[in-house]
Formats: sequence, C-alpha cells, structure tokens
Amino acid sequence: MNVSASENIQIAIQGVWTHRFRSLLTILGIVIGITTVVTVASLLTGLREGVVVFFQELGPDNIFLFKTSGDPSGPAPIKERKRRAMKPEYAEYLKKTCASLDSVGLELVVPTVVDGNPISARVPGYETDTINLTGSAPEMEDIAPRDFATGRYFTSEENQRGAHVIVIGANVAESLFPAGDALQRPVMIDGAEYIVIGAYAKAKGGFFGENGQDDAIVFPLRTAENRYPQVDSFFITAKAKPGKRKEAYDEVYWTMRRLRHLASGATDDFAISTPDQIIQQFDQITGLIGLVAIAISGLGLLVGGIGVMNVMLVSVTERTREIGVRKALGARKRDIIGQFLVEAMALTGAGGMLGIAIAVLITMALGALVPSLPSKVPAWAVIAGFSVSVAVGVFFGLWPAVKAARLDPVEALRYE
Repeated sequence: MNVSASENIQIAIQGVWTHRFRSLLTILGIVIGITTVVTVASLLTGLREGVVVFFQELGPDNIFLFKTSGDPSGPAPIKERKRRAMKPEYAEYLKKTCASLDSVGLELVVPTVVDGNPISARVPGYETDTINLTGSAPEMEDIAPRDFATGRYFTSEENQRGAHVIVIGANVAESLFPAGDALQRPVMIDGAEYIVIGAYAKAKGGFFGENGQDDAIVFPLRTAENRYPQVDSFFITAKAKPGKRKEAYDEVYWTMRRLRHLASGATDDFAISTPDQIIQQFDQITGLIGLVAIAISGLGLLVGGIGVMNVMLVSVTERTREIGVRKALGARKRDIIGQFLVEAMALTGAGGMLGIAIAVLITMALGALVPSLPSKVPAWAVIAGFSVSVAVGVFFGLWPAVKAARLDPVEALRYE
C-alpha cells in the first residue's frame, strides 16, 4: 500500500487537531522562542533603518571631527575628557590643504546645562529646556542641507556681524509656537534675545524614533563665539568630493595628526568618523543584542523540541495497534516515518506560525503605543522563524518516527 504525501499530511494534521490542548502545551516553548527572535529582529530592523536615514540626512560623503567620540553634546568617555579642544583654524587649514575635500564647515556645540541648571528657551506663555544649542558656519547649509518648514538659513553677512538670529528645530517650534507663527518672533535664550528667521521641517530618521536635530536651536557661528567665549567645543564637518571619500578620509586623518603634533605611533587625541563607520558600530551593538535574543529563543526551542519528542514517543505507544494495522496492509517503513515526521513538523510549524503571529501583534502594538520606537517585521525573520520551527520538528521527531517504523506488525497487532 503506497501512501501519498498529501495523505500523510492529512493524517498528521488530524492527529494534531485531535489533541489540540496537548499540542498547544507541547509547542509552547516553540512559540516563545520564535516570538522572541522575530520581535527582537523587528525592533532592531526598525532602529537600524532610522539610524541609516539619520546619517544619510547628515551627508553620506561627510567626515566628522571632534575631540571625543560619541555625541558631541553628550557626556564624553572619561579617558577622552582631557583631550585638547579642536581649534577653529583647523577647518580653514583642511579646506586649503586637502585637495579631495569639497567644503569644510565649523560648528560650536554650546552646553545646555550650566552648573546643574538647564538653559531654556522661552517666549511669553511657553518655555522649553529640551534644546541643544549650536553655533554654525554658513557653509553648513550646503554640507548638511535640511528642509525648512518656514523661513531660511542665515547669511554670511549675518554671521560676520554676529546677528542675533536663530533657526529652530521642529520640536522647539512646536513647543514655543504651537500656533505655527514662529517666523520673525523673538525668543529669550540664556538671558539674550534672538529673532527666529527659520524653522526646520521634521527631521528624518533618528535613534529610537527621536532625532536630536528636532530639538536644535542654531545661531550663526560668530554669534555663538561672541556669546560664549569660554566654550571651545568646536566640531568640524568635512565634505569629500563625489567619489573621493576614502581619499578624503585618509587625507584629513593624516593632516589632523600633523596639526595635533602627534608623534609616529602615538594614540590619536581626536575622533574622526563617517556615517558608514557609525552605522557599523551600531550594527555591532545590535548584533550582540541579536545573539542574546537567539540564545533566549534557543532555550525555548530546545524545551519545545524535547516536548515534541516526548509527545511523539507517547503517540507512538498510544497508536501501536494503528501502526500495526497500517503495516499489515502494506505500509512501508518510509510511509510510517513520513507520517510521524510530518506530524512533528506540523506541531512545530504551527508553533512557529503562532509565534510569528504573536510577534507581529506585539510589534504593531509597540508601534501604536510608542511611536518613537520604530519597528518593522522583516521578511527574512518570518521565513527564518518558520523554517527553524519546522527544522526543530524534523530533528526531534526523527527518533520517534524511526521507532514507529521499526515496530513488528505482528507484535503491534497484539498490543492492547
């Protein structure tokens, strides 16, 4: 008697459906494992896309220079805090000497917390201290262009005379001017008055759905230097000519070492990075998180797989007489193996599908409840999750299937 694959599948599904509650308990570990890995993959995929878009907005051909690594407006690593500050004349020197550079821009990062007290921006009736202050050279408009909701960027003339004008981010505009009438309005910042000449559109990308550029208040570099002469946190952005970023990076790196008078073999006392390098660092961090998620899900899959093997062994015992009848009617060993393997795969495959469904629901719920936490269910995670769950069924169902196929039909028919 030859049994087709479709008949084996039908018999297997009937067997799983007959013991629904037992099957659900059996595959619980599979469900937990697949839910964990697909959910984590979805969150990390969404976060990575936000980071990639963020640095594309900053300029894919740009090279960033600062005295410390990490966010210039955030806390610096302890071992880097005593480094010498970047000098503003470095920017002009790089522009003159590095042939592979298209342009060089300079910014001054102003601390927003002084002696434990945050600096705030306020207008009559509204105030916010969720801001970051930056003095920016006019060249930055071309080096890292951004879309405007209204208004414009400041001119070279305004920068030269240290005009008290500012461009504000989308979040600042919303906090101070909820009616949307920010243009040409005065804002008090740290005891000085500035006139809003532009408001940026909502920035794209970011970390955990948040983009620091939306909290930005940008004034001309000369204005910032005049207002905060004690601040020396200069940040340099060098834009490479099209197709020459690698050459520009090397050129800028070695020029900076000469400017900083670093001996051969001495450790760099400045940080240089590109968008690609920062994204690679992010990938390394998320890779570690992914490994932890895989380890957790692996435990769930192992527990689920052992449960499947146990249930299948019990099933073989319970259905010994059925197996004997089928073999007496001519069923071959491979038919019996196929039946029990398909049943194990149906069990774990159902667990995988249920885990994927729960992961999608969790991802959608997180997206709705926490919009700042981007998430996207990647197709590869769905395919991998289902494939792994089925593979677990094959691995842990093989021994029970072989045991069933080895039963002697005569002895099986006598089994009570």
